[in-house]
Amino acid sequence: MVSKKTRSEVRVKKHLRIRNRFAGTTQRPRLAVFRSNQHMYAQIIDDSVGNTLVAASTLEKDAKSQLEKTSDVAAAAFVGSLIAKRALEKGIDTVVFDRGGFIYHGKVKALAEAAREAGLKF
Repeated sequence: MVSKKTRSEVRVKKHLRIRNRFAGTTQRPRLAVFRSNQHMYAQIIDDSVGNTLVAASTLEKDAKSQLEKTSDVAAAAFVGSLIAKRALEKGIDTVVFDRGGFIYHGKVKALAEAAREAGLKF
């Protein structure tokens, strides 16, 4: 019988392949995206030290109060603009985009485009 891998197993393997190609540095940290069924998360990480420099998600109180739903494209765009605003305040303007093994479509694309419109370069 042919055993088929689950979507999450495929995504994790894809993410590991992506992470082997690039890493965040001090000059150009990594913008890592994760989406669950209910929330969106974004972090800007300096992999040379292993520190999270900036983080944003739909779990935060101000995000929950401004959003009707935390799991749609509008919520992803909100997180993208929020992470970009916080990164620019810390002096980070250029990042490497890590889609986390997710397809660049829908929520992940909305987050990336909102971050670009808010001023992040990648």
